[in-house]
Amino acid sequence: MLFNSLQFLIFFPIVVSIFFLLPQKRRWILLLIASYYFYMCWKVEYIVLIITSTLIDYFVAQKMAALKEKFKRKKWLLISLFSNLGILFGFKYFNFVNANVQALFDNFNIFYGVPAFDVLLPVGISFYTFQTLSYTIDVYNGKTPVQNHLGIFAVYVSFFPQLVAGPIERSRHLLPQFYVEHKFSYDRVKYGLQQMLWGFFKKVVIADRLAIVVDGVYNNLDNYSGFSLVVATFFFAFQIYCDFSGYTDIAIGSARVMGFELIDNFKRPYFSKSISEFWKRWHISLSTWFRDYLYIPLGGNRVVKWRWYYNLFITFLISGFWHGANWTFLVWGALHGTYLIIAIVLIKPKKYILNMLNLKGGFIHKIYRVTFTFTLVVFAWIFFRANNISDAFYVINNMFSDIGDYTDFGKMKLSLRGLGVGMNDILISVGLITFMELYNLYERSGDVWGKLENKPKWIRWSIYYILLFGILFLAPYSRVSNFIYFQF
Repeated sequence: MLFNSLQFLIFFPIVVSIFFLLPQKRRWILLLIASYYFYMCWKVEYIVLIITSTLIDYFVAQKMAALKEKFKRKKWLLISLFSNLGILFGFKYFNFVNANVQALFDNFNIFYGVPAFDVLLPVGISFYTFQTLSYTIDVYNGKTPVQNHLGIFAVYVSFFPQLVAGPIERSRHLLPQFYVEHKFSYDRVKYGLQQMLWGFFKKVVIADRLAIVVDGVYNNLDNYSGFSLVVATFFFAFQIYCDFSGYTDIAIGSARVMGFELIDNFKRPYFSKSISEFWKRWHISLSTWFRDYLYIPLGGNRVVKWRWYYNLFITFLISGFWHGANWTFLVWGALHGTYLIIAIVLIKPKKYILNMLNLKGGFIHKIYRVTFTFTLVVFAWIFFRANNISDAFYVINNMFSDIGDYTDFGKMKLSLRGLGVGMNDILISVGLITFMELYNLYERSGDVWGKLENKPKWIRWSIYYILLFGILFLAPYSRVSNFIYFQF
């Protein structure tokens, strides 16, 4: 079931209404039924995978909790790791590895007859796998108490607002909330609906409009070069942000309506002044997951320098592979790992130059850092969006092929017409991006919706109507699309 569907607009109010009518001790049953139904709307059979992961990790955690010695708990942790990652590998990565092994054997004229696994990728498998794994790892390390209520643990694994694209919640944050009686609160419900409204606006108005240009260009690269590639790449940076952060806003808002608090996943990432800061603002639940469960166990930065570089690089390489079984995602992750290593290597020379020029901390320097970081991020997005490596290099090699024409407004306008949308659509898209970033700037001084409560009623309702009418009249309903991160 898509958030941006009529089905969800019927499903959600029904679930919320029943939720507040039920006594606290029965609410977990409703949430579990609703969550399983929500997931089965994509493919009924795949509910078996969630139930399997839930049962394995529930009983593994029970076994670990009964053992005082940590070394005795390790075999149970390994059962959880191999089971969950084995399912993930089978459904998400087997065909990729199999195809590459096939290509390698073909180069040496060696017969390799292992067939491909003919199955669709289960929606959200990477998200709920990492969520349930964090629980067993935390139980193993004694960082979270074991959960004895199987039903509530099953709700934690499958909680429908964040089931298919996060945020990836930690058990010590989300699980206790299922034991708290959340009474109906008008202010909390209103705040949740406001956040959902903003999320819908970012997804169905901004992201889906930008997707028309991005998909048109990246799926037909032979027809485009130069400025068209620049525009499509720039648009994709904001498409993926609005698409994913829009989903997160809807997830957090819908959970908040029922009284649950999910962690923030985005904090104005395109205003970051470094790649390191970008990863503290982008997909926060995933970046902190890799930090806590991979980077730090590898040694983090508490090792010799070459090992520190290795830990960074391997963490981002695996993070890229987590996103998808394609060489493009591996390159994307490797790029970000390389960015961070270069930043560490250059930190002393950079400080020396800035101090010598007396530029450190100045406004111009901050603008430069934000612009430079954004440029690096956008360049890496080329690999993330491209269908394959050769397409990515085509974009890189051709996006500035007619750079001399960039100063000719007439030629730029002609190039834009070739994108398959009118100039008005391009201008509306740019205006929407500007509007969204102005919102983000305003958010720096505090919660936007909280500040809006102090404004006159006519201002508040004007904002609501602008967003509502934007969704009704600016969204391209001819192409209702999945959220990008559903494929991960």
